[in-house]
Amino acid sequence: MLVDKLMFAAAHYAALAIFVAACWGLGRAVFVRLGAPLHRDFWLEMAMATALGLGIFVCVFQALGIAGWLHAPGVLLPVAVGFAAACVQFPAWLRQARAREPGPALTWIEKAALAAMALVALPTLVAPLAPPAAFDELMYHLPYARQVAQSGTLGIHEWLRYPWFPYNYNLLYAGALMVGDDALPHFMNGLAGWLSVWMVYRLGVQHLNRVLACAAAGIWLGIGDYSNALIDMGVALFVLSAWIALWWWNESHAAQPALGARWLAVAAFFLGLAAGSKYQALTFLPLAAWFVVRRERRPAVWAVGLVCFLLPCVYWYARNAVMTGDPFNPIGAKLFGFSNWNLADYKNQVDDVRAHAALPNFLIWPVVLAPFSLAWRRSPAVHAAIVFCAYSLLVWALTSRYPRYMTASFPLLALVAVLGWQVMLGWVAEGLRRLVPVTGGAGWKTRAGGLAAGLFVAVLAVVSFRHTARELDKVSPTPAAREAFLRANVPGYAVMNHVREQVSGRVYQIALSEAIYYGPNPIWGDTLGPWRYADFPLLPAAEAARRFAGLGFEAIVMPDAVARTLTAHEDFNRHFTLMYEQDGARAYRILPPAP
Repeated sequence: MLVDKLMFAAAHYAALAIFVAACWGLGRAVFVRLGAPLHRDFWLEMAMATALGLGIFVCVFQALGIAGWLHAPGVLLPVAVGFAAACVQFPAWLRQARAREPGPALTWIEKAALAAMALVALPTLVAPLAPPAAFDELMYHLPYARQVAQSGTLGIHEWLRYPWFPYNYNLLYAGALMVGDDALPHFMNGLAGWLSVWMVYRLGVQHLNRVLACAAAGIWLGIGDYSNALIDMGVALFVLSAWIALWWWNESHAAQPALGARWLAVAAFFLGLAAGSKYQALTFLPLAAWFVVRRERRPAVWAVGLVCFLLPCVYWYARNAVMTGDPFNPIGAKLFGFSNWNLADYKNQVDDVRAHAALPNFLIWPVVLAPFSLAWRRSPAVHAAIVFCAYSLLVWALTSRYPRYMTASFPLLALVAVLGWQVMLGWVAEGLRRLVPVTGGAGWKTRAGGLAAGLFVAVLAVVSFRHTARELDKVSPTPAAREAFLRANVPGYAVMNHVREQVSGRVYQIALSEAIYYGPNPIWGDTLGPWRYADFPLLPAAEAARRFAGLGFEAIVMPDAVARTLTAHEDFNRHFTLMYEQDGARAYRILPPAP
């Protein structure tokens, strides 16, 4: 089995490597024509070029989807072009890499920090290999991507909970499904995470030091989620890339106004990619506008920036405005009017977000101490990052207070949080020094520091290997292993799979939204929208059966808890008959009305 898992991993990482090379090839072809940033970082520029190429792929797939041409050839051809561009540019890039001056030798503490970062990264390399099992990816992210993959077009699918959302990053999942299995979209999500981690590390090296850079990258690695096909880390990558480009624009503006305007256009493009992937990205626009307007007021430059922003996202918002009257459907319903949602749906969604309100991961809490660090006063870039974090925390606190909605800010929050950790640990060390005076000089401190670092890395190694082993257990390279994993981790999977294979008519599901990806395509039923449960009561059963039959439904599926309540009524059993039961869920066939 281990050999099968290794071969499974090798095949997926080979596919990822080809796609990353294609992204870098397309991105670098544009990147080298933008001019160099004022303060150069070879590896950060490489990551930015790859992110730019990723954004280009999103736009290409979107254009093909709008035209109805997003099929496997439309995916493979751009990848081939990008890979060819990478091959052409690789010799020049290699010469630049070899021409770089070698940096200073790593100290022992830097080596320990790099080892710790690698240990944190290890489980994330295995996590994407598991079959899809996360709630939201099964409820609408992957079902939407599958619809695009099957139809080749960007349709409206009202049986999904969020049919009108902007779906930029999901187009990469659709492309992955066309050329591979449903673990491959996890690697598109993972790619966003790994790229943004590398950017955080390089920013830390450039503006702080290597140890703090490793700590920041480790925090972002630790709180990221690499086992699913959600889009939050994709949004985080684009927001981080936008802010890096904005800072390059800020640095270049005075010395090279023309080149600076190019970086402003790149920043706008990245923000457009983020806004075309998730509505929450729109909250960063006021801060970006304030940052830019202080230095740039030329209408022509703003017009170019606006065009670059709209290019990757205007389709979604314009389509929504034309078809529903609400460009932000459904969250703008109170202002623009309700369409597929009603007021009760809107309230239920808001209440659900509030019910999930919680503090974010404790690793970023010390971000509030960052203004006490020396870097706050010494580095304008760090100062700007702290302002970004303060703005993000304020907006989050005033709106959702839902931790996942802060994911787009996590990369910079992690980078700034390490300054807070440095301040806090410095205070603790100073307090201990005053309470317990230490003798022995610098040599004792070095030995104590080495012992602490070694113990930390050793503990982290144990945790990392255990976590990696758990992730490896989830990898399912064979159909039997996949079946066992899904039955154990996806409530209602067995029943959904049965009706997908055996039922030809429509199927309605109740309280099994987390399994619809494995059910018939499409499948109806949700707490929100036109197929909401409240509009399809199952009692009285005769009325429900007539209504379902009149709409072409053949079966309904539900968890055992719901079934036990309904089957307690004798009337239900006259109009619905059990057809399959497995793993805590049941499927019922709808009987034809009596003549």
